[in-house]
Amino acid sequence: MRTSFVLCFFALIAIIGGKGIAQQALTGNVIFIHPDGSGASMWGALRLLEQGPDGMLHWDRMERLGLYRGHQRNSAGSTSHAGATTHAFGVKVDYDTFGHVPEKPVTTPTGRTVSIMTEAIERGIVTGLINSGHLAEPGTAVFVAGAFDRASTDTITAKLLAGGVDVIMGGGENLLLPAGQRGRHGGEGVRKDGRNLIEEARAAGYTVIFTRDELLALPDGVEKLLGVFAAKHTFNDMSEEELKAKGLPLYQPDAPTVAEMTAATLNIFQKMGKQFILVVEEEGSDNFANDNNAIGALTALSRANEAIGVALEYIARHPETLLLTAADSDAGGMEVYSVRAAEEFDAPLPTVTDNGSPLDGMGGTATLPFTAAPDAFGTRLRFGIAWACEEDVMGAIVARAHGLNAEHLPASVDNTEIYRLMYRTLFGKE
Repeated sequence: MRTSFVLCFFALIAIIGGKGIAQQALTGNVIFIHPDGSGASMWGALRLLEQGPDGMLHWDRMERLGLYRGHQRNSAGSTSHAGATTHAFGVKVDYDTFGHVPEKPVTTPTGRTVSIMTEAIERGIVTGLINSGHLAEPGTAVFVAGAFDRASTDTITAKLLAGGVDVIMGGGENLLLPAGQRGRHGGEGVRKDGRNLIEEARAAGYTVIFTRDELLALPDGVEKLLGVFAAKHTFNDMSEEELKAKGLPLYQPDAPTVAEMTAATLNIFQKMGKQFILVVEEEGSDNFANDNNAIGALTALSRANEAIGVALEYIARHPETLLLTAADSDAGGMEVYSVRAAEEFDAPLPTVTDNGSPLDGMGGTATLPFTAAPDAFGTRLRFGIAWACEEDVMGAIVARAHGLNAEHLPASVDNTEIYRLMYRTLFGKE
């Protein structure tokens, strides 16, 4: 009897102690970088190209890795807007969901109908959204804006700029201007409601900028910032052949990279001296892959990797910060195609593989293979890029974590757990 009492006593102490630990979870800042559409093979191809097979990307230097399971409530794979909704709300949704709206309610694990970023704003936490695509792209917009349809860009951008986010940067000037009004980047507005959201943002206290030079020359003291760096996306998402025919670059030359936007935002947040959450999306890795543009997708992923490097450097100085990365799909199903015979090194690749998959070299179809950076012995391998399709597929997706609470990233990561780890870090609760 006495033994049973003692065992029960210590069991009770363990339970109470366990609850105490959960309630006192370490809290700090969150940086979530979303290299859209980037499966494990895309990262492998980028490593080959930039660092060689034995080298290390910034992405490789993150502490924790887990295989990402991205299925949704009614789909084996995900869409960009459903994936973003899961990251922002912590639950699986139908594949056509864009955040919470009364017609399509989304309730978080805490029983609320607001995203993690909206909840952070309610608690006085500083917030930022960065996208290389236009501002209505779901990977960032869903964190404060809901819509019945992702094509409802008038609604999405209006909610985004009214949502209380401190720093917002991306493309999409056309989506902020009334129909017919020409913007700073030369495009015409498309808003049907007649509103000029850029002027409304200025009236609300935002400093508005339009180029990389203006971003790099920001004066001290700016705490509310709207950066609008292109008429649509900051990149031209077309195939290699179409870009060449039109004489267009991969990215707009006057637009900052996501790494530059991330560095500027972290500088602002550091001076503010408050807890923050920053969500960054490199959209080009998805859109170029959907066009089966290999060099475009790898260039975009390289830019995401640079942003990860900026975040790692920040964490080295501010260890009270969690860095998370994850895609929600494997755009195009990219795979590395090995070129082994030396006599094939200087010959254009075939247009397709043996089973008919489209094949890209450095300049697109029927061009020379990519040359990898040297391996540990100085050998430079050759490779092409084979494509499974043009759509977003489930693929082999990887989530990574670094810094504060990174050890809580599981080896098998359900897409809902991205929200849970961010929530734990921001608010100190499971």
